[in-house]
Amino acid sequence: MIDLDAYVRDGFAVLPDFVTGADCEALKARAAELVAGFGLGTVRTIFSTVDQSHAGDRYFRESGGDIRFFVEPEAPDQLNKIGHALHDLDPVFDRFSRQPRLAALAGSLGLQEPLLLQSMYLFKQPHVGGEVGWHQDATFLRTEPPSVTGFWIALDDADRDNGCLIALPGAHRGPLRQWFGYRDGDLVIRTIDAAPWPDVEPVALEVRRGTLIVLHGLLPHASTANRSSRSRHAYSLHLIDGRADYAADNWLQRPDLPLRGFA
Repeated sequence: MIDLDAYVRDGFAVLPDFVTGADCEALKARAAELVAGFGLGTVRTIFSTVDQSHAGDRYFRESGGDIRFFVEPEAPDQLNKIGHALHDLDPVFDRFSRQPRLAALAGSLGLQEPLLLQSMYLFKQPHVGGEVGWHQDATFLRTEPPSVTGFWIALDDADRDNGCLIALPGAHRGPLRQWFGYRDGDLVIRTIDAAPWPDVEPVALEVRRGTLIVLHGLLPHASTANRSSRSRHAYSLHLIDGRADYAADNWLQRPDLPLRGFA
């Protein structure tokens, strides 16, 4: 299922044809239904990885245990993403996220008590889909010891033109550079280690629809803006190990929605 030696070496693994075309279309259709039911005109929170301006918005802060909608910085009439508890609160995403193949994959990666922490439906809209800067997922979902693992699923073909993922292979063996969480009631970015990213050649993870990319929580990765005429929808699921300590000052908190595993 997964080349564990390559994953340990690179910090990512690419699994083509992990998800059927029918399942990709089902998730896209369900996302469209959620958007239609919510009403895009009521969305006011812009999501940007560049300036973290959304950090001061209560709508974002309390989204860890809800299904909420965020718009593009360059196009506030178009959605950037839906997050962050689709996998718990929507039956279609719940069934998909807890399928046995994903549970088996989590087990093969060494997550002994996998908990599904965060889910995001990512739109990467044609012409306006925003850039996602270099980051480590553990910056936003910190545990001790580090355990966050990302499952990123391409619901459209993803390439350099429409904003595929880019990664620094092997750079997950370095330290956590930043942490995003609460300090005195405010969400802030703190530098933990000022060391630059390793001087390695970035790899563009160009994949076909239905591919699942596994991302180590310390792997630096990014994606460019989508300036093409094609969408680049994706579904992202983040897991942590229940044996690890999830920091109480992490930004994502779910006081009224206990974490669940695959059962």
